[in-house]
Amino acid sequence: MVNTACNTQPPHVRMGALAWKRCVGCGCKILDRFLLFALDGYWHCHCLKCSCCQAQLAEMGSSCFTKHGLILCKSDYIRLFGNSGACRTCSKSIPANEMVMRAQGNVFHVKCFVCSICHNQLLPGDRFHYANGNLYCERDRPTACVHRNDHLDSLREHNISKQKS
Repeated sequence: MVNTACNTQPPHVRMGALAWKRCVGCGCKILDRFLLFALDGYWHCHCLKCSCCQAQLAEMGSSCFTKHGLILCKSDYIRLFGNSGACRTCSKSIPANEMVMRAQGNVFHVKCFVCSICHNQLLPGDRFHYANGNLYCERDRPTACVHRNDHLDSLREHNISKQKS
């Protein structure tokens, strides 16, 4: 990640009354009017980028996220790590270059996004149910989900008829 074309000097060098710093990303002097301080170092604005989408983080706001050696924008951090930072099913971390599946704020490896009963993989576009931390395909959904939905429908019908009176 460090540009070897630049001279290798310490990060802070004093030249008369002026001090310049070296960019952590490229290793070159920061002579720009603006610089960023993040992750215990100074950066050119164009060097501090999300490891996944390559967006310049200075243009996206005032925060960045880091995990497993990656520098991430907020949306990629949430996409990759969700609330827990690991796959909900197997508890292993999810690499930055891997696609994920999400359900109710949890992230899953694609291969781990399976029905808890028949173990068939759930694909984008499939209807599924998520109850008590378990995934279910449409065919294997727990009967509690069916009864609960029927009960809610009857309550809605009851409330509508009450409002008409």
